[in-house]
Amino acid sequence: MSLAGFKKQLNKANQFVSEKIGGVEGTKLDDEYLETEKKVDVICKLIDEVVTQTQEFLQPNPAHRAKMLTMNTLNKLQGKAKSSVYPQPEGQLGDCMQKYGRDLGPDSCYGQCLLQSGESFKYLADIKYTMEDHVKDNFLQPLHSIQTHELKEINHHRKKLEGRRLDFDCKKRKQDKAAATAKLPEDELKIAEEKFIESKILAEQAMINFLNSEVEQIQALTELVTAQVDYHRQATEIMEQLQKFLIDKKDEASSKPRPAYEPKRVSTLPNQVNSRTPSQSALSTPAKNGPHINAAAPSPVLGPSCRGLYDFEAENASELPFSEGDVIRLLQQVDENWFEGELNGRRGYFPINYVEVINPLP
Repeated sequence: MSLAGFKKQLNKANQFVSEKIGGVEGTKLDDEYLETEKKVDVICKLIDEVVTQTQEFLQPNPAHRAKMLTMNTLNKLQGKAKSSVYPQPEGQLGDCMQKYGRDLGPDSCYGQCLLQSGESFKYLADIKYTMEDHVKDNFLQPLHSIQTHELKEINHHRKKLEGRRLDFDCKKRKQDKAAATAKLPEDELKIAEEKFIESKILAEQAMINFLNSEVEQIQALTELVTAQVDYHRQATEIMEQLQKFLIDKKDEASSKPRPAYEPKRVSTLPNQVNSRTPSQSALSTPAKNGPHINAAAPSPVLGPSCRGLYDFEAENASELPFSEGDVIRLLQQVDENWFEGELNGRRGYFPINYVEVINPLP
């Protein structure tokens, strides 16, 4: 730095301290300029905040963003061209659905629904990546360009204006305080004033030109909204197709005949067998070939028994039908929901909550 330049910087520093600490009043800029400055400051803050919030909108998980940034930095240091991609939650949900859909197998209607749903959610992730690229190219990039060009130029002019104002005010203050013989050359003060006025014009012109370029800013905002409209339109089409598929599958599943439930008999423990009389053991021994019809004539009900509380209609040959009030001989309790009993020479299973126990099983 030359001696003249150093002296100028010293003068500006002196004036700055005098204004901040000494209460010296500097040259005031006109209200129109100050209002223009205020509008530009608002837009500067607006762009910073909108860029940050848009990035969080596109990639809402901060942990994934941090991981992606770390991976991309490592790849760059290692000379790898591969870049890490932000994992869309729709794609992760789709992978999860498809995994368990395959586990359920092709014969399961629910498994088929999971596979199709997973595919649809992965399509959502794909169109979301497309939307994200569109927003970055047509909304964030123009805002970044404004930050690095227009606003950078405006800040340069404003900073230069402030420096020249300090220099001009310092020289003017010295001129006012100095004796008549020690006054600064008039040319030096005039040059400082002209430079100050020139910088004000340049800064004000740059700010006004920027504020008049709303068309480009509105166009960028329109691109953001357009990307959202396209994404949601395609997402709606995908989800409507999936909805129709699921409704058809639900109707298909409801029309399928349900296989008859045949409860498995509970194996009798050895100590239970030993504690029963021979006649009881004979009655409670499961038949190897499942329930059977005893063709013997009806015999009086003896021992463990129950009475029907409601009518029960058998859905298959292994179940024992009865009417309300029928007394049924109990043979064994199959599990917590089913008894095996005998009525009118026929043996079979029936639900426990349909009967009232008269004589409980031993």
